[in-house]
Amino acid sequence: MGVLMFGISSAKAELKVGQTAPDFTAASSDGSQVHLKSILGKAPIVLYFYPKDDTPGCTKEACSLRDDFAAFRKLNATVFGVSYDTVESHKKFIEKYHLPFALLSDSDHAIAKLYGANSLLFAKRMTFVIDKAGAIAWINPSVNPSTHSQELQDVLAKLQ
Repeated sequence: MGVLMFGISSAKAELKVGQTAPDFTAASSDGSQVHLKSILGKAPIVLYFYPKDDTPGCTKEACSLRDDFAAFRKLNATVFGVSYDTVESHKKFIEKYHLPFALLSDSDHAIAKLYGANSLLFAKRMTFVIDKAGAIAWINPSVNPSTHSQELQDVLAKLQ
């Protein structure tokens, strides 16, 4: 009984579509600080969590988003990748693969914890689409890097 009670009391509620997206501030690869609350209202936001810069699955996912970035611009979406990597690591990843979107450093795992994307060594590969009003419009808890970009485009088109 004690173990069960411990499990219940320590469990964090899972985010659901329709809930307000948790606010955060993070260091961006472009040298700025991104504060979610200050950018809401301008465009839908794609917040994609990924395990590690310059690894096979993460590179495939990022390059797929890069290759389709004109479609994301047409859909007026802002894209942010989030991992535990440092800003310096993000800069190298962006330069190497010519990524046209910012990557946010979550080195203290705070953002991943807010969104339920945290694990011990790496962020979980999952994505949130946040609408202009700041509500979570879509969640994918188990992203497939091969189909992620098209899936996001379909979701964003429905928000138009």
